[in-house]
Amino acid sequence: MYKITIIAGARPNFMKIAPIIHEIQTATSNGHAIDFRLVHTGQHYDKNMSGDFFEQLQIPEPHANLECSGGSQAVQTANIMMAFETELVANPADLVLVVGDVTSTMACALVAQKLNTKVAHVEGGIRSNDWTMPEEINRLVTDSITNYFFTTSETANNILKGNGVKENQIFFVGNTMIDTLLKQMPNFKAPEVWDELDLKEKEYIVMTLHRPANVDEEGQLKAMIDEIVANTTDLPLIFPVHPRTAQILESLQISHPRLHTVKPLSYLEFNYLVKHAKAVITDSGGITEEASIMNVPCLTLRDNTERPETITLGTNELVGTNPENIKPYLEKLFKGNWKVAQNIPLWDGKTAHRIVEAILKLS
Repeated sequence: MYKITIIAGARPNFMKIAPIIHEIQTATSNGHAIDFRLVHTGQHYDKNMSGDFFEQLQIPEPHANLECSGGSQAVQTANIMMAFETELVANPADLVLVVGDVTSTMACALVAQKLNTKVAHVEGGIRSNDWTMPEEINRLVTDSITNYFFTTSETANNILKGNGVKENQIFFVGNTMIDTLLKQMPNFKAPEVWDELDLKEKEYIVMTLHRPANVDEEGQLKAMIDEIVANTTDLPLIFPVHPRTAQILESLQISHPRLHTVKPLSYLEFNYLVKHAKAVITDSGGITEEASIMNVPCLTLRDNTERPETITLGTNELVGTNPENIKPYLEKLFKGNWKVAQNIPLWDGKTAHRIVEAILKLS
């Protein structure tokens, strides 16, 4: 029996591993000697991750929860490493599969290699080249000790080859986040705010901001929101907001009749809002992927992106972090000049199948 330990540390990780779990279950039912153990490091505590969450994704609740939330980057990394070492010693695996770029990804890869266990990285090779982002450090460290890379783009493949990774270690498979998106699209449901504000198709804008550079700098946050409000005509702005950001907004006394802050939404509710929005304004990498597949204009308030294919082939534009950049992009949006999404290679809903096929060959 080939045993795989799958690591997830934050809610988006579960979106990425759900289709992989489904494919492993299919392979097992087809007679392949393969099994998995799902380990949640507990890195991000999220009250929305109840039993319903796992039911919606049609995956089992984790076999183990290491409960390593809180603390500084260093403290959290250390806690995850100590807890996962105990877990992996008690439940040895042939392969540890890590996804994305959270602290858990890096910490568990390190532990696995120290215990002579091979590591596979889903979303290997992506880079923002911004070392001020903790995620970029996690990517660099993880990829430097990974055995097998499951990549989302040719750009990622070329980055890995440039770093000396051998061709036979790289598997260009596509994007598992899109597998989940395409599977769950029929299940999207309107959140309460849809009826409360009597929202209409393509007549509102969704906003998300969470990066410290945008939300912790009070002057920056205020300038950005002021620019967005000033240049979005009469459309409602729906802003699902983290409690910490809500406190900052309150202390800055930022309010406007069209700016509606709502509590964080479930995956199915949030993507319902994005799918029907005129546009999304964000600083999240994952949302740029989903918006591109749903052909929704996306304005990214960052100076760099680790997902260039969302710009070259998708609906994403890199607006930057200077609030003055926002107006021309919104003018372009309201003139109806936004680009249309093109086909992004292998972002077709079959990525997890390709990953498990590759794992079966490796096993």
